[in-house]
Amino acid sequence: MSVITVKNLSKRFNLEAGFFAGFGRFVYAVNDVSFTIGKNESYGLVGESGCGKTTTARLLVRMYESDGGSILFDDSVDVRQLKFGELKKYREKVKYVFQDPARSLNPRMTIYEVLVSGYRFSSRWPGNKQARAEAASILEETGLSEADLERRPAEFSGGQRQRISIARGLLMKPELLICDEVVSALDVSIQGQILNLLLEIRARRKLSFLFIAHDLKVASYFCDRIGVMYRGELMEEAPAENLCLNAKHPYTRLLFSAVSRGPLDGTGEKAARAAPAPRGEVKAVTMELSGCAFAERCPLAEEECLRERPAMRETGGGGFARCHKI
Repeated sequence: MSVITVKNLSKRFNLEAGFFAGFGRFVYAVNDVSFTIGKNESYGLVGESGCGKTTTARLLVRMYESDGGSILFDDSVDVRQLKFGELKKYREKVKYVFQDPARSLNPRMTIYEVLVSGYRFSSRWPGNKQARAEAASILEETGLSEADLERRPAEFSGGQRQRISIARGLLMKPELLICDEVVSALDVSIQGQILNLLLEIRARRKLSFLFIAHDLKVASYFCDRIGVMYRGELMEEAPAENLCLNAKHPYTRLLFSAVSRGPLDGTGEKAARAAPAPRGEVKAVTMELSGCAFAERCPLAEEECLRERPAMRETGGGGFARCHKI
């Protein structure tokens, strides 16, 4: 059974801003993206900055409204059609942890107020006494203490603030936690602590994750399956272990070659060695694609790649790739 099923999701933004701005030039942020996240599964979306992974995540909680496609929750609830109270209850089950805790935590609030500010207006609000007990318990679960409830965000380090953000997301006992680049702004040693914390939480709560990252090595450590995005499209999807050992798409191999500059501990080394040298520059996403999104940079590209958009094809081992050459 799936927690979230996404089919053919798309989103474009008007390039001009303001009330009197013209209409007709667009940024094509998400193009025909499909994936599923199962119960107690961690699914990663990986790619360069601007590839559409954060926009995709925000479409799932309706921070943005999608232009096309479908989002099903628990295989039955059409998320795009939810209104008012139904949408509110859905958002209690799907929580979002932002990249920068310094900006997402109100510096004027105490940690207790930060944790319960949304909880207070939910359908699950148990009253102040019980909410305080739950807030203390969730802080301890994320590695802090009850005494921290009366402190303010500025008194904590970046890693501790991220623990507070995770605690806020967990307080309403969600079924899916969306983690948007939650370790990208942290030191490497702190990244490991936060990732291990999330693994412990997942095992204890049987929680599903959508894990957004630009680092394939980090995603491979945490996730069960990974989708690789480029220019708003899903280029390859495979179980994390298979992707590390035998990435198929030229863009995925290019990403592994980037992380291979540091110690890899075996992660992605085969894919990195097989990576062809890229050519060309990243093109703007202000035009609707007619061919392969990666064709302008791909050293394997031929005329067919520039002209025809490839379909997702099975690559074996539960993997899929969008490439004419596979």
